[in-house]
Amino acid sequence: MSGHVTLTPAASDGVARLCISHPGKLNALTVAMWRGLRAAIEGLDTAHTRVLVVHGEGGVFAAGGDIEEFPDFRFDEALLRRFHEEDVAPALRALVDCDIPVLAQIEGPCIGGGLEIAACCDIRICGAGSRFGIPIAKLGFPLAPLEAQFVARVLPLPLLRELLLEARLLDAAEAHARGIVNRVVPDAEVAAEVQRSAERIAALSPQAMRLNKITLRQLATRGIGNIEASDRLAHYTYADSAEHREGLAAFIDKRPARFTP
Repeated sequence: MSGHVTLTPAASDGVARLCISHPGKLNALTVAMWRGLRAAIEGLDTAHTRVLVVHGEGGVFAAGGDIEEFPDFRFDEALLRRFHEEDVAPALRALVDCDIPVLAQIEGPCIGGGLEIAACCDIRICGAGSRFGIPIAKLGFPLAPLEAQFVARVLPLPLLRELLLEARLLDAAEAHARGIVNRVVPDAEVAAEVQRSAERIAALSPQAMRLNKITLRQLATRGIGNIEASDRLAHYTYADSAEHREGLAAFIDKRPARFTP
């Protein structure tokens, strides 16, 4: 069965789910799956979705690319460039630019392209048996520049050097200690922990989430102290918004806030 990416729209809890599926291949990513990932993210109804959960099918996140497909394009410079620049990078960019919080539900291997996808999510929660790395030097090729740029938003350069130059794989405990993931839970509890996190986020102000994500993107791309004055001034347009008023009124009234889309 060929691989695919499936988006399940948000139900009443406000949580949408994006599933990476390639049965029998540890959810290895094909060219079509990268394109499908981009299309799913760009087609997400962010007006009625509070949180997006990205996960793999069958207790596996994603174990890199589909190597059997590689000879179809990797030995031709133009095709190779097109794959990385026009298929993979835009899919990762769509994840980074998503205006709602994105959670990575990581079970099992999170390798190569899987780690790239996870790095573009906002919060990463994994199981104790998960593994992480980008061991593509064993296959004779480097990490593409734009993909390295996305991964480096999360991984410090010394760690990225280790993963690329030694082709190391990290277990969940070391991945947590070195900042790749936010939380590690027992393997059987990953989905439940992600759902709890998603529900907590979904109860918060969608407007605050969107503005926080804008600021976080600016920090990631420009660095601390380099957010432009025009962006800072535009930030405060939420002052007279309904969500701002509701949040403060609820606190004063000692009741839960009701943030409607």
